[in-house]
Amino acid sequence: MKLYLAPIQGHTDDAYRHFHARQFADTDIVYTTPFIRLEKGGIRKKDIREALSPLNEGIAVVPQVIFKNYEELSALITLLKAEGIRHIDLNMGCPFPLQTSRGRGAATIASEECINAVERVINENDDVRFSVKIRLGMKDDEWLPLISRLNNLQLEYITVHPRTAKDQYQPDTLKMESFDKIYAMSSNPLVYNGDIRTPEDAKMIMEKYPDLNGVMIGRGALARPSLLTEIAGGEEWDHAKRLEAMKSLHRSLISYYQENLIGGEHQILSKILPFWEYAEDEIGRKAWKAIKKASTMAKYQTALTLIE
Repeated sequence: MKLYLAPIQGHTDDAYRHFHARQFADTDIVYTTPFIRLEKGGIRKKDIREALSPLNEGIAVVPQVIFKNYEELSALITLLKAEGIRHIDLNMGCPFPLQTSRGRGAATIASEECINAVERVINENDDVRFSVKIRLGMKDDEWLPLISRLNNLQLEYITVHPRTAKDQYQPDTLKMESFDKIYAMSSNPLVYNGDIRTPEDAKMIMEKYPDLNGVMIGRGALARPSLLTEIAGGEEWDHAKRLEAMKSLHRSLISYYQENLIGGEHQILSKILPFWEYAEDEIGRKAWKAIKKASTMAKYQTALTLIE
């Protein structure tokens, strides 16, 4: 059973992946980059720096691309191949309107044009290993034609988040009956993604779906950075141990940002504040609110003393 850290814009950048892997070096984790897209005919400089960052060395990192048609997808694959990349993840699940309104992400699931594009590009690039990340559809279950077509292709894995784009991340919206159908139907290995917040959550999924390739965790691992290691070890850490690991990871990140970012404390804060976005339950509401409101490094350091 493999463990994957989900790509989350503004959170899992190259520095986060690097120091997370170093903090939990005894755990084999596959890291996917936040999606790469075209801008003015080329890959954004920020995205290509992420994909090729020296901080990726020594860890398993899979670049992810987002697209709306064959032209975009083919161009992205060509550009990444030119940089020596040979495993690429296709984002067909992003739920955010900024992407879906442009025909990308979850909007591609029910698009015959996009399904044709995926099939064509994969067949044209037999020197690349592909994986795909999907949701169920935009508003309803729209996945059936896509899974049927993907069954004709040899993929590394398909990551399934069993919600629609409309559901976003709302509580109690997982559609496990739909995941059951995909699990029974898919001829490609599956990775489960969605609402895994504790080792027990992961255990229940693994026991119910013993043939899974693995589980992917995003917000749950940002809230509790030790979670993947706890799952790998089959043992839930106590709160003090989890918190110390989180603080250690934070110290590494803030030190890196202080040494490498140009622009003063405002830029450092803009990079480090998202570290705590999902951590309210771990660090306590008082500390979480103080961190969120911190507008200077001095206020931020004071807020950190409230963590308990």
